[in-house]
Amino acid sequence: MKILSVASEIFPLIKTGGLADVTGALPKVLEHLGCQTRTLVPGYPAVLSRIEEPRPVHFFSDLFGTPATLLEARHEGLDLLILDVPSLYDRQGGPYVGLDGQDYPDNWRRFSVLPYVASAVAGGLLPDWRPDLVHTHDWQTALTSVYMKFSDNAAAIPSVLTIHNLAFQGQFSAKLIREIGLPPEAMTVDCLEYYGDLCFLKGGIQTASAVTTVSPTYAREVLSTDLGMGLDGALLSRLRDFSGIVNGIDMEIWDPATDPYIPVNYDYKQIRLRQRNRAKLIDAFRLDNTPGPIFAAVTRLTWQKGADMLAEVADEICNLGGKLIILGQGSKDVERSLILAAGWRPGQIGVRIGYDEATAHLIHAGCDVMVQPSRFEPCGLTQLYALRYGAVPLVSRTGGLSETIIDANDAAMSARVATGFQFHPVTADNLRLAVHRAFHAYRDPKKWARLQNQGMKANFSWERSAEQYASLYARLIAEQKPVA
Repeated sequence: MKILSVASEIFPLIKTGGLADVTGALPKVLEHLGCQTRTLVPGYPAVLSRIEEPRPVHFFSDLFGTPATLLEARHEGLDLLILDVPSLYDRQGGPYVGLDGQDYPDNWRRFSVLPYVASAVAGGLLPDWRPDLVHTHDWQTALTSVYMKFSDNAAAIPSVLTIHNLAFQGQFSAKLIREIGLPPEAMTVDCLEYYGDLCFLKGGIQTASAVTTVSPTYAREVLSTDLGMGLDGALLSRLRDFSGIVNGIDMEIWDPATDPYIPVNYDYKQIRLRQRNRAKLIDAFRLDNTPGPIFAAVTRLTWQKGADMLAEVADEICNLGGKLIILGQGSKDVERSLILAAGWRPGQIGVRIGYDEATAHLIHAGCDVMVQPSRFEPCGLTQLYALRYGAVPLVSRTGGLSETIIDANDAAMSARVATGFQFHPVTADNLRLAVHRAFHAYRDPKKWARLQNQGMKANFSWERSAEQYASLYARLIAEQKPVA
């Protein structure tokens, strides 16, 4: 099977969150299942600067009013198609926001051009390669199946849309319908129309052959009005073609036994070696080298992630004798509250605004508790990395967090299956109670070591999930109409 994956970010070239980890890891596992994947990504500076010997395969003299070049390349086991459009992607900010922290005002154009080209590739743009199926991810590429629907050449090719976070939908003025090269027929309630606007994600939901999200629990949650983000009706209309497939992790990149980012490598048989990484982590964040657990969060500092609650419980953690480390960026209000908390507790709280891969790996390898108090979480990968590295997750009971972490209640501990701590409802008070539970377990070295050991032995590789995707691909391809 030949698969065209369309993504707005991909690890290790460009990453803002878990989406990049998924789109970077899944193709490598699918290859072993007979799926040849090529991934179409925007030509951001971070991408083009790292690609060696890209080869032009198509030139557009006028792509939505600007010249563009489609390149192909191979990078670290990934087959790539790169859409080089300097006027749209050659910018100093991030993939979606500028240096001022605001969305680019032309994101509607930036993320309609990419799906348009994906549809053209599906329709036979490249003479020597045509996909059997197209797999898109989130609102930035969701228009692909809309363009395919209105294309004579691509309409028969099946497509899968994976929703990594329903909260981000790509909503823009209906006046742009002609600007993005779609006919008026696309501006209907069963396609792009959403309360008088265009909704890119809704268009993908309505037109993809199948829709998936990144955990079965989240798939159930988004069918409710509470977590459906206004698109629960659209998802309910596709119920027969909607499912949840839990994310995996790249077991080679996230392997404490071989990780080049951490000072001391180890596995579950050598878990005591984590103490050396813990010492390096304390130095890196200029914390006091005193007893007590290190709580950490590697996350977007947003309301969705519950990051505001971290500032509320910071004093509690410190008063109990622990320390808190934060790595992330997001809401300026949340950032300020955490920086203020660190100012009041020097040596006990360390905050670093931003993200870098090396620091993230060191935190996982050195902290004791990884905190994820998300108000909703489609899947979450940080808790899976934490398990792999012997950091005990403390998570809210929602979405993929509820599926991947087994709460350390008495029954689970007795059965030797517990891997972390869950709390619900998602409030600061309940987070505090979970923190107290973690402290209580930490004071029992045997109990704590058992939690770490059980977590490190858990298998959250991509194999099983990739098999589910490959099975879905095969079914949709078998059902497709003959292509001329």
